[in-house]
Parts: sequence; C-alpha cells; structure tokens
Amino acid sequence: MMLQNNICRLRAVDTEDLDFIYELENNPALWEFGNTITPYSKFTIREYLENAHRDIYEVKQLRLAICNPKEEIKGVVDLYDFDPYHKRAGVGIAILKEADRTKGFATAGLELLIEYAFKHLRLHQLYATISEDNLSSRILFEKLSFRESGIKKDWIATEKSYKNEHFYQLINE
Repeated sequence: MMLQNNICRLRAVDTEDLDFIYELENNPALWEFGNTITPYSKFTIREYLENAHRDIYEVKQLRLAICNPKEEIKGVVDLYDFDPYHKRAGVGIAILKEADRTKGFATAGLELLIEYAFKHLRLHQLYATISEDNLSSRILFEKLSFRESGIKKDWIATEKSYKNEHFYQLINE
C-alpha cells in the first residue's frame, strides 16, 4: 500500500532519518507540543529508529516521515496512545522548517494518515490536543473536520503562566 498524493508521501522512518529526527526532537521551540523538556542523544534516537519497524499493535504508536516528491523528508506525523479495543489514537504532526510549513505538507500528510487510520487500522476516532496559541495547528485540524470537544484549563505550564489546551476529535461515522 502506497501512502501518497500529489504533494507528499508517507513512509516509515528509518536510520537514514537520524539527523532529521535529531534536529526535530532537539528543537526547544517544538518541545511544548510534544511534552518534552530535555534533549535526546543521537544514540537514543538511533535506538528508536532501529526499532521503529515494530508493529503498532505491539508498541501502540507509529511515526511516519512526510516526504516531498523528491523524497526529501519535511516532517513527521504520529499516531500515539493507539487503543485497538476502543478503536482510537492520538495524532501529532510536525513540519521541521518554517519555510516548509506553508507548502501543504501538513495538510496532505494528515489527510493520508487519516485515510490510513480509518481504512486500514479500522479506527473509530482520532484525537489531537493543541495549545490555545497554536492557531496554525488548530486551523489545520479544523480544516480536516476535527471538532473541538473540550478545553483543558491551565494544562501547559510556561515560564510565566499556564496555557489552555484544546481537545479535538475526528469521529469516523
């Protein structure tokens, strides 16, 4: 099965993606979105990539690379907290470089992931949690029919205060 459209292709991450994943995971500007507060070593990321082939039913998560038509990796899209009994999973997406964030990679990659999750994993719903000030992500998920179903008050600690986190769901009717 090929996960691709005219803008991008989703593929499994592998050890060749080490430098990209290292840069992505160690970008402090993105830590808030992944609930990370410490950097990762190349050794740790290499170990992760060497085991990334493991089945989603075993590890309860899946990370796919978002590649342009030239096969250059632009970002990643994740399924996490995969729950086959309740048929749901969380969704995360990151496009590393600012210049690539307006090229349609996030929309196209997320569309492919949604199709994969509903058709092949037979999930009933996907969800995403998005910081109140991450307007581009909120617009992206709303454009793809995710609906806000709640707000977690003061959920994310910042250096100066707290931020709310919005909870979005896409239910496969």
